[in-house]
Amino acid sequence: MDIAALSIVMNQSKVQQDAGIAVMKMAMDGNNRTAAQMTEMMSNVSIDPNLGNGIDVRA
Repeated sequence: MDIAALSIVMNQSKVQQDAGIAVMKMAMDGNNRTAAQMTEMMSNVSIDPNLGNGIDVRA
């Protein structure tokens, strides 16, 4: 294999790796946004302290 072909193969490998990292970063950013939205949504929920205290055992 000559130097030019080796250089092309190495550059293609680097481009593929960079693209994979970019896609992973986009996915992680989307997950972080979703987590932040869920946290905000959960903090806005009013909790009734009496819920879950009683169990209806009749069938």
